[in-house]
Amino acid sequence: MVDTGGSFPIQAILSPERSQFMNAFTRLPSFEFDEKILLQGAEISRRLDQLRMDKFPPNARKTLRLFSMAEVAHYLGVSPNNLKRLHLEGKGPVPMTSTGGRRFYTGEQMRELRHFLDRTGKSDAKKYVPHRKDGDKLQVIAVVNFKGGSGKTTTTAHLAQHLALTGHRVLAIDLDPQASLSALHGFQPELDRNPSLYDAIRYDEARKPLSEIIQQTNFPDLDIIPANLELQEYEYDTPLSMQTSVEGKRFFTRLGKALSDVDDRYDVVVLDCPPQLGYLTLTALTAATSVLITVHPQMLDLMSMSQFLLMLGNITKTIKRAGANVEMDWLRYLITRYEPTDVPQAQMLGFMQSMLAEEILRQPMLKSTAISDAGLTKQTLYEVERNNFNRATYDRAIECLDAVNFEIQGLIHRAWGRL
Repeated sequence: MVDTGGSFPIQAILSPERSQFMNAFTRLPSFEFDEKILLQGAEISRRLDQLRMDKFPPNARKTLRLFSMAEVAHYLGVSPNNLKRLHLEGKGPVPMTSTGGRRFYTGEQMRELRHFLDRTGKSDAKKYVPHRKDGDKLQVIAVVNFKGGSGKTTTTAHLAQHLALTGHRVLAIDLDPQASLSALHGFQPELDRNPSLYDAIRYDEARKPLSEIIQQTNFPDLDIIPANLELQEYEYDTPLSMQTSVEGKRFFTRLGKALSDVDDRYDVVVLDCPPQLGYLTLTALTAATSVLITVHPQMLDLMSMSQFLLMLGNITKTIKRAGANVEMDWLRYLITRYEPTDVPQAQMLGFMQSMLAEEILRQPMLKSTAISDAGLTKQTLYEVERNNFNRATYDRAIECLDAVNFEIQGLIHRAWGRL
């Protein structure tokens, strides 16, 4: 045995070939970090744009698939036989009919059908167009979580699209500079150069009305304000403005004032907040009428949420003393990525229900490969064709999504005083 005395070089007991091998893998070359990550970022952006162009030719803008008669009936709240009868009588929009006799409608035709049914229905019949009535306030839902990976953006996207499919006029606002919600709706910030919410809440003379920065999506009745990296400037501008102006001290009013510009155009606004408790999140929460907190049923996620709630509560008390209005119509927790057969998750859900029973949505969002697979092409489950998946997997996922979103829709309607 060789006694190295703590300083004998290990290469002395290796063969020349082994020594050369070790040198090659222990002496890493240095590199310019900024140049490397800029090149990698540009290459990823280029490949994503190519994917977008391949998936949505010819202009890389998203389109929307056709919806089957059964799907249309489901979201309109009527029977398929009712829709079939309307078509046979020559009423309403004319669907596309496949060689097998199946009927399909576009998203625009679904909206046209909804308004047709609303006009021609009996006075005591169910209303098919669930728009706000006089006196109903704009519903602003902030979807939040302090920890990434909780399904926050996926929840926001599917909720906004579901509300649009069920006849609501919806504005989705991406408040996360990482722009994941924007990407799901076909926007690529570094290439599209769309303005973000920052343009409507900034503190200088370059501020624009909210109506000038809204973009249409591929869903009828769903518009979006995409995000970009410039949103992060609000986190730096606000503390500086707080030192020099009244506007800065009342930063929490900025989104609410901006939304007043388009109040009459929408029924619901859905806010995808960044996974941090900064000025963007606080501005969103003080404009919100309700809050949806997504949480994965794991101990670390629950601990993180606990810290988030304590921090948020203390900060909210401070801005309330400064004049902020933080009264909400409802607060709910949505369990996401839930696996019923996972015993620790089931135990954690039971633990949470013992504390927050009234505030946890009855239906958890199950973990689903269908949602993950749809995300590979930057789509939601409402956008993809059922026949692209294992049908049982797709049906379980869409049934779960609808159950969650119809429950949230019920809360919105209750806030308007409807049953």
